[in-house]
Amino acid sequence: MTAKPDFSKQQGLLPAIVQDAGTGKVLMLAHMNELAWEETVRTGKAHYWSRSRQKLWLKGEESGHVQNVMEIYLDCDLDTILLKVEQVGGAACHTGHESCFYRKYLQGTLQVEGSPLFDPQEVYKK
Repeated sequence: MTAKPDFSKQQGLLPAIVQDAGTGKVLMLAHMNELAWEETVRTGKAHYWSRSRQKLWLKGEESGHVQNVMEIYLDCDLDTILLKVEQVGGAACHTGHESCFYRKYLQGTLQVEGSPLFDPQEVYKK
């Protein structure tokens, strides 16, 4: 059995679901190309392909909120990656929230759950 995702699918850009290794909470969805996969496996820290910036990025390279990879799973078709991580700093989302999925859809509205753990304007001084 192959020991890596099938990057011949989806133009070589595969979805990566990121879960907190301790709680199982879904933290984010990102994308990995083969380079991001290789860097993640090599370093033990989550790397992704930024579709907006068109470049490889280490999660937390600006904020310090890196993701230490504890376990990696591949789906049955080898075209989706699941990372179970230890989220340094407690917040995966660039908005300061623990998870990027902090807006709950409820009867046609979005309800914010939880409060940011950090101020993005302080962390991402640009």
